Amino acid sequence: MKVCIAEKPSVARDIAEVIGAKQRKDGYFEGNGYQVTWTFGHFCTLKEPHDYFDQWKAWRLEDLPMIPTNFGIKLIENDGVKKQFGIIEKLVDACEEVINCGDAGQEGELIQRWVLLKAKCQAPVKRLWISSLTEEAIKNGFQQLKNAEQFDNLYAAGSARAIGDWLLGMNATRLFTKKFGQGKAVLSIGRVQTPTLAMIVQRQKEINAFKSEDYWELKTIYRDVEFTATIDRLKTLDKANKGLAYLKEYPFVVTSFEKKDGKEGNPKLFDLTGLQVEANKKFAFTADDTLKYIQSLYEKKLVTYPRVDTTYLSEDLHPKIAGILQDMAPYAALTAPILQQPIPKLKSVFDDKKVTDHHAIIPTGIYPSNLPYEEKRIYDLVAKRFIAAFYPECKISTTTVFGTVGQVPFKVTGKQIIEPGWKEVYANDVKEKDDNSDKKEGEEVEEKTLPHFEVGESGPHTPRIHQGKTSPPKPYTEATLLRAMETAGKQVEDEEMRELMKDNGIGRPSTRANIIETLYKRKYIEKKKKNIFATQTGMDLIDTIQSELLKSAELTGTWERKLRQIEKGEYAMDTFKSELIQMVQDLTLEVKNSQYKPITIAAEPQKTNTVPKKTTKKKESAEPGSLQCPKCSQHPLMKGKSAYGCSNFNVCGFKVPFELFGKKLTAKQIADLVTKKKTGKLKGLVVNGNAQDGRIILTADFGFGVE
Repeated sequence: MKVCIAEKPSVARDIAEVIGAKQRKDGYFEGNGYQVTWTFGHFCTLKEPHDYFDQWKAWRLEDLPMIPTNFGIKLIENDGVKKQFGIIEKLVDACEEVINCGDAGQEGELIQRWVLLKAKCQAPVKRLWISSLTEEAIKNGFQQLKNAEQFDNLYAAGSARAIGDWLLGMNATRLFTKKFGQGKAVLSIGRVQTPTLAMIVQRQKEINAFKSEDYWELKTIYRDVEFTATIDRLKTLDKANKGLAYLKEYPFVVTSFEKKDGKEGNPKLFDLTGLQVEANKKFAFTADDTLKYIQSLYEKKLVTYPRVDTTYLSEDLHPKIAGILQDMAPYAALTAPILQQPIPKLKSVFDDKKVTDHHAIIPTGIYPSNLPYEEKRIYDLVAKRFIAAFYPECKISTTTVFGTVGQVPFKVTGKQIIEPGWKEVYANDVKEKDDNSDKKEGEEVEEKTLPHFEVGESGPHTPRIHQGKTSPPKPYTEATLLRAMETAGKQVEDEEMRELMKDNGIGRPSTRANIIETLYKRKYIEKKKKNIFATQTGMDLIDTIQSELLKSAELTGTWERKLRQIEKGEYAMDTFKSELIQMVQDLTLEVKNSQYKPITIAAEPQKTNTVPKKTTKKKESAEPGSLQCPKCSQHPLMKGKSAYGCSNFNVCGFKVPFELFGKKLTAKQIADLVTKKKTGKLKGLVVNGNAQDGRIILTADFGFGVE
C-alpha cells in the first residue's frame, strides 16, 4: 500500500478522487492501492525552551542565551492533531511507500518532513510536485513523481529558517522584556518582524519631524495651455509678486517643441506580493485577507499555486496558454482579439531562468459560478493580468514644450494614448481613488493633449501665482510596506530591478502578511484608513534596540539571501546556524551590559486576526520611579502626591511636578524629561500667559523650560 499525505482534508479528497482511493475511512481514503490521509497544516513545531531544561521555563536574564545542543520537534498540543497524527503514524508504519503531497513550497516541505520524522518513517518517500489542483495536474504529477532527496535543500532551508527564528525570537524577546520591560507584557522581537517595524518607525519619525512650508510657483497660460516656471520654488510671497510683475512686461516665446512616440510595457504577471499590493491599492484588502482568498481559489482549482515570488512562466507552458484563454468563457470578449493569432512567446512572460519551484499565478481555465464577492475580485485581478500580458503594448505620444518669458524658463508636458493595447483590458474597470498609490500597475494614464507649437512663435500670455505647501513623507500602506519588505527598505519603482532584488527581501511572500498581522496584534502599529502608523510602544521599542542587526532591513535581507542559497544548495545550513548563534551571543552580552531604560508596553495583544479598531487611548503603564535622579545620580526617583522626587529629596532637592506649563504630563513624558532632557513635542503649553506648542526641557540648573 502507498500512503499519500496531503496538507489539508480538501486537498486529500481531490487527490483521492483522481487516483481512485474512494473508500472513506477514519482519517483517510483508501482504494486502488493507495491510502490518502492529511494534516491540518502544521502538526509539529520546534520544542520550547522548557522542553530542553526545566529552568528555561522561567524568564531570567542569567539563563540567556538559550542555545540547545540539538534542536528537536514535538507535536502541537491539540487533541485533533494528536488523533490524526496517530492515524498517519499507523499508516506510515505499515506502508511500502510514502508520497509527500504537501504544498509544493518550503513551508509545505517542512510540514511534511517534520511529520514523517516524528512518525519515524522508514519507508521510501516520493514527492508529488504540482502547480495546480486540477485533475490533469494531479494525474500528470503522479505520473512524474520525484525522489524526496531532490528536495533536501528545500527542507534544509525551511529548517534553517525555523531554527533561526527560534534562536533570535526566543532569546531576544526574553532579553529585551526582562531588561527593559515593565509589568507582565512582552516585548516581542523577531528576525523579520523587528526590521519591518523599524522601517515603519523611521517613516513615522520623518513624518513627525516634518515641518510644512509655504511655497509659490509662477505659472502662465499661453494659447489655452498652462506652463509652469522651471525655476526653484519661491519661498516668499514678496518674491512671487515681483516675479509676477516681471512676467507681465514680456511676451511668451516658444523655444522648443518635441514630440516623441513611445510604449508602455505590459504589466507583469502576479507573484503573491504583487497580488497583495494590487488588492490593497484597489480594494483595501489586507495582505492576510488576500492570501486567504487566493489560497481558497487555488484549492477550488481556479488558479495555480499562489505562494510564489516570480512573475514569469516556464517556457514549457507556452503551448497551453491558448487553451487556458479559450476556457475563460466569462472573459471571451477580452480573449477573442489575442486568440485570433498564435500566442507570442514573449521573453517578458516566459523565462525558465526566472522560474524556480513554481511559475507566476495564473488562472487554470476552470471558472465556476457563485464565488464569494471577495474571491471574485481577486480572481478578476489574476485573470485580467493574465490576459493583459498577451495584448500588444500601449503606444503613447509624449509632447514637451519649452518657452521663456523674459529670462524665466517655462515647461509643459502632454501625453496622448495612440493605441491603448493592453489598457483595453482595464477600459471598463471602475477607477478607485487611492491617494497613497504609486500609480504604477494596470492604471490608466492621464491624457493631456497639447496643440502644435512652432519654435520662435510669440504672443501674449496670462501669468499667475500658484501657492502650495510642502508635503510630508507618505505613511506606509500595506501595499507600499509589502514592496519595502520585498526590496529590503529600498525605494524601487522599476519592475525589473525589483525582480533582481527579491533574493534580498525580508521575509518570504507567504510569511509577510503574517508579519504585518503580528505587528498589529502586538500593538506596535495601527491602521488609520489605509495608512499604517507606529504606536508609541512600537517607537519606544525600536528606540531601545541599539543593535543594527535586529533593526536593519538590509542586514535581514542578507540573511534571507543566505536562506535562498541554502535552498539552492549554495550555502551550508550549519554555517547559517553558527552565524546566528554567534549573533545571539553577541547581542545578549551587549544588551545585558547596556544602560537600563524602561519602556512603555501596551496592554495584552488582541485575540482577533483583524486590524485593530480605533479605541480610546489607555493610560500608559511606564513609571519613572525606577529611574535614577538626574541631579545627584545616586538615588532613585519616588512618586509623591504631586510630583516625582529624588528619594534623598531633603539633601538633593530635585523633583518633577506632574503638571508643568499648564500640561499634565504622562509617565512616559516625565521619563523622557529625566532621561533625554526633553519631552516630545506638546501642544498648548502655557508660557507667560500665552499658549504655544513646544518641548519641555530640563535645564542645566535642573529647572524646566520650553523650546
